[in-house]
Amino acid sequence: MTKFLLAVHVIAAILAIGPVAVAASMFPPAARRVLAAGTDGAPADADGTGTLRLLHRICRVYAVVGVVVPVFGFATAGEMGVLGSAWLIVSIVLTALAALVLGALVLPAQSALLEGGAGPERTARLAMATGVFNLLWATVTVLMIVRPGSTTGA
Repeated sequence: MTKFLLAVHVIAAILAIGPVAVAASMFPPAARRVLAAGTDGAPADADGTGTLRLLHRICRVYAVVGVVVPVFGFATAGEMGVLGSAWLIVSIVLTALAALVLGALVLPAQSALLEGGAGPERTARLAMATGVFNLLWATVTVLMIVRPGSTTGA
């Protein structure tokens, strides 16, 4: 059962978190291009705005789907008997922090840019928040692989 739960957890992480990380990373540069197209006297970039809407939708939908990752993570950790391990507790805290950054900073900033609250400083802040989100997930991934102090051998 442990291998099944772990497989679902890893596949869910790849299929749910990966698209959010990529789409969120693509959003700030795409927003800068749309802003640049609208400020040089040329008409606003309709295709670029459509791209921004699609990237934002990917982030929103996969953020909800991503809830599966910690659910199966907790189930896997329970089966492995590692719920009290320091590496797992740190991973849980970082995962919660990543979710908070996504829900409180990244998605609202994307929405604000789509609603016309645009400016170079807003895209810069969004890029920074997105970078923090991705760095948190990268750290969690490394902790899940390295598992410092783990003796489970799984």
